[in-house]
Amino acid sequence: MDLELNRLIKEAKNGNQEAFSTLVTKYKGHVFRHAYAVLNNHQDAEDVAQEAFVKAFLSLKKLDNEFAFVSWLTRIVSNLCYDKLKKAKNIKMIDSDEEKQEHLLNNRSTRDPADLRLIIREAMQTLSAEHRTVLVLRDIQGYSYEEIADIVNIPLGTVKSRINSARAALKKELSRGDENG
Repeated sequence: MDLELNRLIKEAKNGNQEAFSTLVTKYKGHVFRHAYAVLNNHQDAEDVAQEAFVKAFLSLKKLDNEFAFVSWLTRIVSNLCYDKLKKAKNIKMIDSDEEKQEHLLNNRSTRDPADLRLIIREAMQTLSAEHRTVLVLRDIQGYSYEEIADIVNIPLGTVKSRINSARAALKKELSRGDENG
């Protein structure tokens, strides 16, 4: 962490709203991308991002180690994503692109990168929130296993197990689609 960032975090902890605003500007992309990767919904990701920064602002004084700011912020986002997914678990969301998605999932011969991203995103949605979160943190955002354990507050062995299980389930789901297509 650079000294400027450390200074901003300390100032924000002391109530400097301008310093916190600078942190929001610096990390809003990171927070949104993480929320979107887990939730797969633009509006929900925006809502979670906004709520995450409010929670961070209100509890920043509790952050003991400024060097852990990014993982602490990512933990807040992960927890909010879990909460949102739990609330929506029994609600069937109808996507306006449902027919296109169904076609793409059933016809995997296409190799357009945008179509492949949609296929992978759909396959990711078949994973549990816990599996999807660790997979996003590791394979998309590049966190180490130790950082992920800290972010989601689970043992290191559980992180490794979940990532392995998530990759296997994702591979199976993508292979299933290839067999049907």
